[in-house]
Amino acid sequence: MLQDKFGRRFHYLRLSITDVCNFSCEYCLPDGYQCDTDRDFLSLIEIKRIASAFAKLGTSKIRITGGEPSLRKDLPEAIRACANTPGIKQVAITTNGYKLPDHIDSWVEAGLTQMNVSIDSLDPRMFASITGHDKLDVILRGIDRAIELGVTVKVNAVLMRHFNQHELSSFLQWIKTTSITLRFIELMQTGDNQLFFNKNHASGLPIKEQLISEGWQQIIRDKTAGPAQEFSHPDFKGRIGLIMPYSKDFCASCNRLRISALGKLHLCLFSEQGLDIREYITDDDTQRLQEELTTLLGDKKSTHFLHDGYTGATKHLAMLGG
Repeated sequence: MLQDKFGRRFHYLRLSITDVCNFSCEYCLPDGYQCDTDRDFLSLIEIKRIASAFAKLGTSKIRITGGEPSLRKDLPEAIRACANTPGIKQVAITTNGYKLPDHIDSWVEAGLTQMNVSIDSLDPRMFASITGHDKLDVILRGIDRAIELGVTVKVNAVLMRHFNQHELSSFLQWIKTTSITLRFIELMQTGDNQLFFNKNHASGLPIKEQLISEGWQQIIRDKTAGPAQEFSHPDFKGRIGLIMPYSKDFCASCNRLRISALGKLHLCLFSEQGLDIREYITDDDTQRLQEELTTLLGDKKSTHFLHDGYTGATKHLAMLGG
């Protein structure tokens, strides 16, 4: 079992397969994707080797991320490679959903069990303003189809003071009859969004206080669950999650590691640098890869240091899919 010196166990791998994204979200890529790598992204065989090595070290959940992972035509094969790995029980994806109705059936057939979709506003005009794309209706239709197919769906909304902070009532009305988990994520500072962060960061604590006052009950997290504090209410089909990275002890429950699309291990979303493990992946030596992962995990820090304004090597969230 992968375990660090603080006793945290790592059941969950976030595996990026591309850093390319076709959206230009205000908080991530406001000027669109700028190619600054050689784009030598992980191959299918490398994805299989990574999944196998992590599974043998106790990882049971893999989330495929980007950039936007569906920009890779072989995404169904990547999902299948992870789903067919002994020990992997859950295969998830994080997507902007820009062609979700066209893709979701093939993803589920390949073995997808969970999906996170980014929707920062339920107002079509605001959605288009934030993302640069008028795709809200398409994404909502894709979510409905995913629910029909039995996929566990979570919707991510980044809290932004001047964009969507007033939309809580609209989101609550949606999940009254829709069986998703809606997760509000506090805007995080990255290497290239400091001014935007300063203008738009909003705490999730007022939302938490409102939920509790209105009878929402906090749910105990599963060992493979992410960092969200989740709440349920008997009058709502959906749930609410809050991801508050600036809250006390946020990192104490960390259970995930990240591998970039270029084959670098990131011990934290905001670590100082990615650790190159690609030689162990390309050599097809699972034992050596497992040993290297175990050794490198010894350098994982107790916290992300975001409170000190430290963002590490993360210039924008598309680098690692959040």
